[in-house]
Amino acid sequence: MEAKSRQTDIKMTARKLRRVINEVRGKAVTDAQKMLKFMPYFAARVVEKNLKAAVANAHEKFGASAETLKISEIFADESVTYKRGKPRAQGRIYRRLKRTSHLTLVVSEK
Repeated sequence: MEAKSRQTDIKMTARKLRRVINEVRGKAVTDAQKMLKFMPYFAARVVEKNLKAAVANAHEKFGASAETLKISEIFADESVTYKRGKPRAQGRIYRRLKRTSHLTLVVSEK
């Protein structure tokens, strides 16, 4: 029994998300929620929101509570990259890459 939650086109690099998700991978949901609450990164808020959605999906589909669930799979993939320009001296323009990512989180019973 698995419940999934997916968020697409997050305006954050996958590298910043992976810094957070590597800490909570394989943990119990209640432990992961406590860890995410006290992490100082904005990515922790994004993962926390997604985890809450996955737990709600598990509750709706199977009637499972958060105490019986663990994070079985979590990963961040790169999404589209927005190309923007930054004006520089003497009429030049430097390219700025605004990277985005997808986050997928799967919870299952312990």
